[in-house]
Amino acid sequence: MKTRSALTLLAGLLATFASFTPSKQKPLAVRKADVIIYGGTSAAVTAAVQVKKMGKTVILVSPDKHLGGLSSGGLGFTDTGNKEVIGGLARQFYQRLYQHYQKPDSWTWQKREEYGNKGQGTPALDGSNRTMWIFEPHAAERVFEDFVQEYKLTVYRNEWLDRSPNGITKKDGKIQSLRTLSGTVYQGAMYIDATYEGDLMAAAGVSYHVGREANQVYGETWNGVQTEVFQHGHYFKANVSAYNVPGDPQSGLLAEVSADPPGAKGAGDHKIQAYCFRLCLSNHPDNRVPFPKPEGYDPARYELLARVFDAGWRETFQKFDPIPNRKTDTNNHGPFSSDYIGKNYDYPEASYERRKQIIQDHERYQKGLLYFMANDPRMPKEVQEKVKQWGLARDEFTDNGNWPHQLYIREARRMKGVFVMKEADALGKTVVPDPVGMGSYALDAHNSQRYVKSDGFVQNEGDIGVHPDKPYSIAYGSILPKEEECGNLLVPVCVSSSHIAYGSIRMEPVFMILGQSAATAAVLALNSKISPQRLPYQKLKEALLNDKQRLTL
Repeated sequence: MKTRSALTLLAGLLATFASFTPSKQKPLAVRKADVIIYGGTSAAVTAAVQVKKMGKTVILVSPDKHLGGLSSGGLGFTDTGNKEVIGGLARQFYQRLYQHYQKPDSWTWQKREEYGNKGQGTPALDGSNRTMWIFEPHAAERVFEDFVQEYKLTVYRNEWLDRSPNGITKKDGKIQSLRTLSGTVYQGAMYIDATYEGDLMAAAGVSYHVGREANQVYGETWNGVQTEVFQHGHYFKANVSAYNVPGDPQSGLLAEVSADPPGAKGAGDHKIQAYCFRLCLSNHPDNRVPFPKPEGYDPARYELLARVFDAGWRETFQKFDPIPNRKTDTNNHGPFSSDYIGKNYDYPEASYERRKQIIQDHERYQKGLLYFMANDPRMPKEVQEKVKQWGLARDEFTDNGNWPHQLYIREARRMKGVFVMKEADALGKTVVPDPVGMGSYALDAHNSQRYVKSDGFVQNEGDIGVHPDKPYSIAYGSILPKEEECGNLLVPVCVSSSHIAYGSIRMEPVFMILGQSAATAAVLALNSKISPQRLPYQKLKEALLNDKQRLTL
């Protein structure tokens, strides 16, 4: 009898608890707008500006405190390719940075004439086009915040989508509302997922892919596993043993080497290209913070780097790309660098808590790498002395210990939408339907794994850099889910693309371009009371060209 009473009591408690699930609770607030944009990236901001310019109401629901994503998070040495294909609000962003660097007080740590004006293919400060392609993180964030103020954008920060089944309400194939972890509900007629992860897209039931497709899926060459393909300098050029005792498999593998086989060449897998932080470093004595020793620092995990130097490698500073005021955008370079290879495979689908762990692991790895290079006796003395001239920039990321607030999510989920951008499309070999923007950068994928070859030496795999024949157009269908999956959502960041085509599309200027195009389509569809999938392309094209977007060569 007691057992039965206890079970009855337990059942009652469970029923009571169930009644307090988010979908049953009264929302903290209900906020409404014509268009709801989820994300805090550069694409999110340009999308919000465009909605406002077209006379509709918009709410930017940002999980991030700082707006701009990678564009304000350390990626100041812009990956642009052919800059002529960058139009619209994206070009305005770089023009505003040009105006910023025309002001004498923007040059705090060096004189303007001392800056070398090095850019990717063109000068950084381009006087003829009044654009600045190379910039400091805080300068970029200021531009995004200026957009917010000038267009009176409504932004709610630190608002995280409830990714449980209760986070999205759908009816007749359309999103009715989204709920955040704070309990706030956002209602709109159109939605845009402008996150790097594609969380809203996934929660809305839209099809997507994570990992590398086999080459045979789309008839590609550079997708899938790419063993023994070396198109950049990010591989082991000299033989380096993978084992703790060189040449002795019984001694175990060195840290940061996987025991898993790499897979058959051209085969698909779940692996994604490595992430890292794009670091803003300074060599000005008054603006330099010595590299901190991270919690749990273990020099043994960098033994592989020491062996790379022992083998004669000396390319340490090749990606200390200069940005104004004696700072850098420092990116991965070489066989063992800031890319934390193989440690992000579960990130795209992971819970918020697990993602936080992954981000912290990346931070500890990269801080440990810097500390090792600046302090460990295994480092060549001449290299170490030069490393010590650098440190974190004291005047950047001041609320985060001078460390970037945005991990470089090079790739996460990719939608499987109305049109899939493929390798041939991103190489400029096809004519895609209904273009809404352009790209031009190389098909650029970073390494996905570090493995042991049959001879016991270590090697990296996945680093690809294939240049397109010419700038290429990006299809409207690549930012559209299939209508039967969601009829009022656009996805300008986690676009419908194969892994290798995304290697080119995934550039910040392109995200801004597609964010603006997605917003334009959303408003036009809303005005016509139709789904974005049914929007006549000619109408969209006219609006995009009127806003000086570049759609074709």
